[in-house]
Amino acid sequence: MIYDIGLTIGYRYQRAAVTGRHLLRLMPADLPGQQRRLSGGLAIAPTPFERRDLLDFFGNAAVEIAFREAHDEIAFRVAARIERVAQASVLDISPGLDRLGDEIVGYRGLDPEAPHHFVGPSPRIPASPEMAAYAAERAAPGMTVREVVQAVGLGLHADLAYDPQATNVETTPAEAFARRHGVCQDFAQIMIACLRGIGVPAAYVSGFLRTEPPPGEPRLEGADAMHAWVRAWCGWEAGWIEFDPTNAVFVAADHVVIARGRDYGDVSPVRGVLRIAGGQTSEQSVDVVPVGI
Repeated sequence: MIYDIGLTIGYRYQRAAVTGRHLLRLMPADLPGQQRRLSGGLAIAPTPFERRDLLDFFGNAAVEIAFREAHDEIAFRVAARIERVAQASVLDISPGLDRLGDEIVGYRGLDPEAPHHFVGPSPRIPASPEMAAYAAERAAPGMTVREVVQAVGLGLHADLAYDPQATNVETTPAEAFARRHGVCQDFAQIMIACLRGIGVPAAYVSGFLRTEPPPGEPRLEGADAMHAWVRAWCGWEAGWIEFDPTNAVFVAADHVVIARGRDYGDVSPVRGVLRIAGGQTSEQSVDVVPVGI
């Protein structure tokens, strides 16, 4: 599947920012065998004084920019064409949950794909006995790790309400879980806390979701903004799988990856500091348009 993707994120300041430095993770990723960026560009207005492209530890493409002159607004615009490869259905070759710990210990490496980075607490996803208990209730004896991931994701989809007014970007997973309301960021971080609580390494994925469903299929939640879902390590042979708890589906060709990390803090689309007095407003628009359909 090929998509044309357009993203615009804009900020307006009550008073002009004198200086600023930002780290951007906005461009769809190149992932061998899964996703290929055929073309892509990032436009920034006003033009920054400094601009540097880099890769972070987890292999995510990032752009570091700096401003030295006063400005009262910033706009980031991404235009990209992406080929997303649908993953073929595979047999469940993941181990039982009781054997996953031994496979994690047997992973002798600390490369970016190592499960060790994703099994313990992270800055935005601390350990939660309540969420661990929730996951344990859904991990029936004899389940494989993949089945547990699906059971937890389906449970959260049923028990949490998608509500854009209930939370904001700073809401903790514990707060969103207590309210049982939230958006895709909350669904993802709650599911990660649940899985880590029972020993399943889990990562946060940011990206885009196809805006136009196939004929006769329902429109997916979160399609008009950047989206988030979960990546879980299911043992040596099964490796990493991805599940979208907001929509109760395994990730396939409808999801376009931008970045992967331990939690939202590792993949936040715009992160930085400003020298400013006063507040700000922001807006975001996303288009994910299938090509040739």
